[in-house]
Amino acid sequence: MKRFQVGALEVRIFEDDVDLASAAADDAAEAIRDALRERGTANVMFASGVSQLCFLEALTALGRVDWPRVTGFHMDEYVGLPGTDPESLQAFMRIRIAERVPLRAFYFLSGDSPDPSIEAAKYGSVLREHPLDVCCLGIGTNGHLAFNDPHVADFDDPLDAKVVDLDEVSRMQQVCEGHFANLSEVPSRAITVTIPALMRARRAIALAMGYRKAEPVRVALKGDIGAGCPASVLRRHQHADLYLDADAASLL
Repeated sequence: MKRFQVGALEVRIFEDDVDLASAAADDAAEAIRDALRERGTANVMFASGVSQLCFLEALTALGRVDWPRVTGFHMDEYVGLPGTDPESLQAFMRIRIAERVPLRAFYFLSGDSPDPSIEAAKYGSVLREHPLDVCCLGIGTNGHLAFNDPHVADFDDPLDAKVVDLDEVSRMQQVCEGHFANLSEVPSRAITVTIPALMRARRAIALAMGYRKAEPVRVALKGDIGAGCPASVLRRHQHADLYLDADAASLL
């Protein structure tokens, strides 16, 4: 493993995805345990996507997290997809988290809500009532965090969650990762937790794997900090770690 600092962000590079996931899971578990020791409960946000699969498998397999004292959240959902749709992010969270460990509660975003803007506002209120202790993130192929694509990302967003139009790069990522058969099947809108709400988490744990993440990782770490690459904001977080495999780090 290689380790270095970029701004406030701690960066770690692993040769093996299994080792990466194991290390990230160990650190996430320790951050959750720190919150439990301090306050008795912990609020944790999880991400979806291929980069999260090994990590979530490792985290939920650990025996040292007191899950009944942990409340879970997810960071985005497609507008128009009910939670019963296998491609919904709510379904991803149920299968990988909520049905694997006995959480105190899990707050789901409802993509098929009659008014997604009201659903976003409700979710933002819940987040305000449950300050995040840990936020587990992935970096998109366009540098997005959650569904804060460059054209909608706002580092000073007054909202905690909002409805956004997804750009084609973001939608194509869902096809490349095998979630949808073609671009026409990918929803064009989503509800996303905003950049400020993500960054309020006391601890951020971000993962990026594969060659398709190499360019956004390079820009996030070596480019300007700004909405052109939303993941660059991680360099400002005082307690954030970025876990990379050799492919994702190949342009550094």
